Amino acid sequence: MKLRTAALAACVCAAALAFHPARAEDGFDTVVIDPGHGGEDSGARGPGGTLEKDLVLRVARALGERLAARGLRVVQTRTRDVFVPLEQRTAIANDARGDLFVSIHANAAEDATSRGTETYFLALSPSDASAERVAKRENEAFGQAAGGIAAVNDPFVALVGDLIATEHLQESSLLAHAIQAQLSGLSPRSRGVKQALFVVLTGVQMPASLVEIGFVTSAEEEAHMKSADGLREIVAALERGIVEYGRGHAQRLGGSAPARPAESP
Repeated sequence: MKLRTAALAACVCAAALAFHPARAEDGFDTVVIDPGHGGEDSGARGPGGTLEKDLVLRVARALGERLAARGLRVVQTRTRDVFVPLEQRTAIANDARGDLFVSIHANAAEDATSRGTETYFLALSPSDASAERVAKRENEAFGQAAGGIAAVNDPFVALVGDLIATEHLQESSLLAHAIQAQLSGLSPRSRGVKQALFVVLTGVQMPASLVEIGFVTSAEEEAHMKSADGLREIVAALERGIVEYGRGHAQRLGGSAPARPAESP
């Protein structure tokens, strides 16, 4: 545990020291999309055999195409079925100097009737027990790096980590709410915006959120998400949320905003 604590402390401190101050002259032009899982890490599996890693990659590719068509620069942490380590995902995002980071996932639960969408932003403490379970499941994909999360009980690590988490706290909250507002119409149940300690969000130096687009363990939602219509609806909702956030972000910085979202999916 001491080694894990030291490793996490080094990671957190490095991110804090490497932080790039916001540039007021910049507009909103770069979006980093992170399709969860990949390669040997399949993520959750639906009753019909759908793998989370494949589903979210399809969504990420389609979303990237739509955002690029608007003139936005799109950077993806993976574009094919490979596993990308945590530190590499973070480096890709930070090297891109993105205006936001969105990690896309599909939820899972033992209860096959669980349904709905939810969007997260970073916090050292989970907003509820459900958020804690989701973060634990998603963090397990990164193995030992995720295991080091227990080190947040260390006062020093918690203090430095809190500085990183709060640097973009307001903007991350606005991003999460903008996305969830659009996703809420896609499911009979919107599970809302929550907070939890997701390791994939801890090192990125920009507003960031993690999106659960639905429960792949629900036969109904699995079928919808992998259908052409379902994919189109999800991608259009994510696009609208990102563009609406970008409009507000650019206005707050006094820069240029992306084009208005399309009237229909």
